[in-house]
Amino acid sequence: MFSKRREFAISPPEAGNRVANPSGQQIPSIDLNMSGQPRDEEAQKVNLFHQREPENEEFDDDKPKIWNKTVKHWPVISQPLSLLVIFLLMWGVGYSVVPQYTSPDSPFMRMVFLFIGGQTCGILVSFVGLPDMLGMIGWGVFYRNIGLGTFVGLQGLEAILRELALVNIMLLAGLGLDLDALRKLFGMVMKITLIPTAAETVIVAVLAVFLFQMPWLWGFLLGLVVTAVSPNVVISILLQLKEQRLGLNKGIHTLIIAMTSCNDVIAIFCFGVVLGVIFSSGNLTDQLLQGPIGIVLGLVAGFGMGVFLTLMPSNKSTYSTGLRVATIVLAGVLGVVGSKAIGYPSAGALSCIVVSFVAGTGWRKKHAREAADVTTYLDLMWKFMKPISFSMIGKEVAFNLLEGETVLYGFVVLIVGVLVRVVFAYASLLGGKLNWKEKAYVTISSCPKATVQAALGPVALDLARKMDSSGETLAFANQVLIVSVLAITATAPLGALLMTKLAPSWLKRSPPATMDANGATADRF
Repeated sequence: MFSKRREFAISPPEAGNRVANPSGQQIPSIDLNMSGQPRDEEAQKVNLFHQREPENEEFDDDKPKIWNKTVKHWPVISQPLSLLVIFLLMWGVGYSVVPQYTSPDSPFMRMVFLFIGGQTCGILVSFVGLPDMLGMIGWGVFYRNIGLGTFVGLQGLEAILRELALVNIMLLAGLGLDLDALRKLFGMVMKITLIPTAAETVIVAVLAVFLFQMPWLWGFLLGLVVTAVSPNVVISILLQLKEQRLGLNKGIHTLIIAMTSCNDVIAIFCFGVVLGVIFSSGNLTDQLLQGPIGIVLGLVAGFGMGVFLTLMPSNKSTYSTGLRVATIVLAGVLGVVGSKAIGYPSAGALSCIVVSFVAGTGWRKKHAREAADVTTYLDLMWKFMKPISFSMIGKEVAFNLLEGETVLYGFVVLIVGVLVRVVFAYASLLGGKLNWKEKAYVTISSCPKATVQAALGPVALDLARKMDSSGETLAFANQVLIVSVLAITATAPLGALLMTKLAPSWLKRSPPATMDANGATADRF
């Protein structure tokens, strides 16, 4: 039950920063560098914010089994419980200062209870070996359908929280990209992005035309909504696999992240073009140019800010890590909200990935510990944003919107579309260095749908209502929304479950990372 005490040696850069006491001994000063790095080589291999296995698994047989099991998993359980306590403490402060806004029946507190309930359900679900995001999504679905999911007057805050969660996960994705692996896998990334995306979009469009009696443009609009892969689900699972050291070989994580990002950029761009043609908002030339211009803007803005972060602040600055974290998060938020403000939404998520990818690559070349430090704090931020993100995804599932025939046909469209994607995705990986299990795992990772569907699903319906469109147009837009809800309900939990359960048997577990002189680990995403 008791682990051995560890002695932490002071690293050379900090050896000179000591305070002498009267006895002549030197006491190390408090580290204000916000680096979050342990002091000795052994401890550097352990991420303080990641899940860890207990060092001593010898338990007392006289104690109840539930006690021994709790002790064994306490390092895992204690993190989300700590977040719950933080939430409660924040509420206590708010209720003490502004009780009129933080009473339990206020819209703000209903939103807070959505997140607290999501975190709690995530903990409970993890007890039975399932991904915690399933509990978070399930709580969101329950919350919406008992009438508590409407936050009157807080739509702006809700939108900001959605964007912040997306920014957080995309920044982590960019930091996880490996430049060398990306160069080697570029051809494979293009194949597994373009071929399955085109195949799924086309088959969904064909089925929509014949089952829903939609015009072809509406069919392709539905196909583009359905084909987008959820970065929140996929990258969240990859973060868990990284903690377990699964799939770090052969650039599998980089391949999945790049595939997910490129897929979403293409789907969102084409969706905007088709939507513009359907509702004739602006001329066709402007609509066709919007996507490429947005991509260029995202690349330029992300690259420029990424280069800035590699130069400033200096790695010798006392608070360099804190300044980098604040700058990169604000740059990501500005990229997402700013791109929407200027009318090029496809630039936002792309700029987040590019800025963190460029900055992370530069940091690793100069002093690899800098990238690890920033990633550590973004990981911690994701612990807070995860229940917010997935409970809000579940909140989009409203059972009163579901219609019998549309639900039946919707499931047919989704099942056939996902099966076609799986076949074409696996075929596009043939000829590479991955074995069949690794190819199958990469294929499965392209199936979860949630984040983009929650964002794009209501767009056509909102636009149809705003333009006072005909009843037929409203019906088509409503069908797009219903299928989007079904996609979230069916594929996000199932995809997360498959990715979590199949990883230990289908992916190779890498040995513990080794450190170089700069504190860099031998592996990355």
